[in-house]
Amino acid sequence: MSSSKEQASISQVMCFLHEWDQGSKMVRVRMLSDFLAKNTGKTCPELEHEFAQVASLFFARLTAWIRLTYMFGTCLDLQLKAVGVFLSANSSHQYMMEFLEVGGVLTLLEILGQDKLKDGDKTEALRLLQIIANAGQKYKELICESYGVKAVAECLAKSETEGTQETAAALLESLAHGNPKYHNQVYKGLISLMTCISPRAQQLVLQVLRVVQPIVKTAHHSIVEPLLNLLRSLHLEVQYEGKSIELITELMQSEVRPALLRGLVVFLKPTKDRNPKHKILEDPEVAKMTDSLPVLLQQAASAKTIRILAQRSEEISKELLSLRVIHHLLYAMGNQEHADAQRQASLALEHFVRMYPVVEEHVRRAMGTRLFESFMHNADVLHLNMDDIQADILRSNKVNISCVLEEQNSDS
Repeated sequence: MSSSKEQASISQVMCFLHEWDQGSKMVRVRMLSDFLAKNTGKTCPELEHEFAQVASLFFARLTAWIRLTYMFGTCLDLQLKAVGVFLSANSSHQYMMEFLEVGGVLTLLEILGQDKLKDGDKTEALRLLQIIANAGQKYKELICESYGVKAVAECLAKSETEGTQETAAALLESLAHGNPKYHNQVYKGLISLMTCISPRAQQLVLQVLRVVQPIVKTAHHSIVEPLLNLLRSLHLEVQYEGKSIELITELMQSEVRPALLRGLVVFLKPTKDRNPKHKILEDPEVAKMTDSLPVLLQQAASAKTIRILAQRSEEISKELLSLRVIHHLLYAMGNQEHADAQRQASLALEHFVRMYPVVEEHVRRAMGTRLFESFMHNADVLHLNMDDIQADILRSNKVNISCVLEEQNSDS
């Protein structure tokens, strides 16, 4: 660039900066819109060329304005998008350092905690945090050291916008990768989110947990209760699309396996007082439902999960037998309040009956010949033809296969 052109370019930038310094809010909004239209997607060298090698002067003004005004939401979306142009530019290390030195991470995290700000503004803040996290391990550590996990988790739990929830979940997952110093913090934050009231947030948390669990390797005992309680969700996307059953299956290779199996068996036979006011039931839509429905859904989901686990592993099948799963499945089959619980229990019991002759013998005896033959003929629809007396017989069964197994093991 010739000297005259350099001087013209510098003069143009100085005029731009002077206009910014003297400009009203409306003037700055126009300038930011023009900046985004002209510079989105540019590399660091291209930005420097556009600003005559002093782009940092504008960047400093932009970040200072954000720090002064973010609590009021003053065109915050434009401000953050403009910051994103600098941080996402190729070879943007210089801008990244400048942003961090003025407390940029803390500002973004504070934006997430402002209840009055729009979810769209928070989504932009999360995207900037993602750009910073993508820069490497030390940047992920900086976010976590700044209580970033807590701020992002709370944003995910409180947000009512799917885009914001998805961006927050993606950032939490990113903070767990390649960040050994803090991946356990992220993991425990995800576990705490399982009790939030948003079904979409619960679904996202389950999906991220399935990714993060192999990273942390050791399962924390605190995951058991909230995970099993998700089986009572009235929202199918939590149980199925959220993969709660798949997460339980994957945890069968971890330290929490015994606790999960015990819980699944216990939920087949819920007592009247086993319906705590879990946070998930604070959802206004859910509050209209009967108190018993979540427990019945949990009973059906537990039976289904037990069948899946037993079909995949004979070792787990035997563990379930030792927990008196047959007695509990028979009880659930007699639950005339919920047809799906009867059906799922019947299908799970069928697996055990066909696998173990000793189970077949005890179930035949408990059911009686006629009901047992109907069961073996078509377990899937047995509940449709069951009368009150047969249902009562199933609920009052005394089957205890675990005793028989203990005797067989002692004899061998």
